[in-house]
Amino acid sequence: MNVKRWPIPGGPGKGNLTFFFRVRMLSHGEEMRTESTRSGLRRILGDLPPVGRIPRVIAGRVSRKGPYSIERLTLDLNGLEPVPALFIRRTDGPRRRPAVLYCHSHGGFYKLGKNELLDGVVYLQKPAYGYALADRGYGVLCIDNWAFGERSTMTESATFKLMLWQGRTMWGMMVYDNLKALEYLRSRPDADPRTVVTLGMSMGSTMSWWLAALDPKVSVCVDICCLTDFQSLIETHGLDGHGIFYYVPGLLKRFSTAGINALIAPRPHLGLAGVKDPLTPVRGLDRIDRELKKVYRRAGAPQNWRLVRSPLGHFETPAMRRKVLDFLDLHARPSAAG
Repeated sequence: MNVKRWPIPGGPGKGNLTFFFRVRMLSHGEEMRTESTRSGLRRILGDLPPVGRIPRVIAGRVSRKGPYSIERLTLDLNGLEPVPALFIRRTDGPRRRPAVLYCHSHGGFYKLGKNELLDGVVYLQKPAYGYALADRGYGVLCIDNWAFGERSTMTESATFKLMLWQGRTMWGMMVYDNLKALEYLRSRPDADPRTVVTLGMSMGSTMSWWLAALDPKVSVCVDICCLTDFQSLIETHGLDGHGIFYYVPGLLKRFSTAGINALIAPRPHLGLAGVKDPLTPVRGLDRIDRELKKVYRRAGAPQNWRLVRSPLGHFETPAMRRKVLDFLDLHARPSAAG
């Protein structure tokens, strides 16, 4: 917190002290409101497993691929079903390094899931993010979300409907698993818990900013092609562009996209979007950008919010990939491993 000590009539010593405590009280009040907003956001996600659950590794095996160490893990995150995961890092470089939770996309590639980390996907640049990030000194984790990868034993629609009957939301359960994955990632002896990034494309983009909003320990957030303003999506008749997993009852009664993303401030946040992407209407991007610029300016960190727009659609361009890596190099400060 930056505390300004301005001269106040009535005596420099006493006046400055009074102002100091007044600023501290205002700041504490802002922190309380922020945490209250986070709590409200969690509550609309439906019935979730206990917040205090401790994630653990059920099984794992390590393989080597050139300079990379690749772990195939089975995690207990929610107490309901095991969660397969991948972790990649280079075998050279420092023992502890900044960590990235990579959030995989949707795209109808239900069988792909976490393997997007290593195999990539058609709308992302090459190399796949697992290798690109490992080469820059990060350790990277990705889990299979509900109905994806090794967890695709039920369809997305059936999963959503069953959870609704149970008082849950599919998005809430996906967010919960990824919040627990962040806890696990911070607990790893080869990860620096002070520098943890969320990053993803499309569905993974939305997951990245929700996680950063809900978990104040996330250091940096990067979202690619899904910073969607809810109202603009309604106005452009784009609701069917997103999968059913995306929808949470009562969300619009209390929250906007800009309001959720404001919870990330003043931490570094890079958004990237295509102006021809129907999932992120331009009017909505303008609204979010305008609001977050105000929020970051009030927080004293206007340089920490950036929105980069591509002239194309729903895919990552080479220029966007460079922006992502440069932003991480600036704000997560890894040591080059190679």
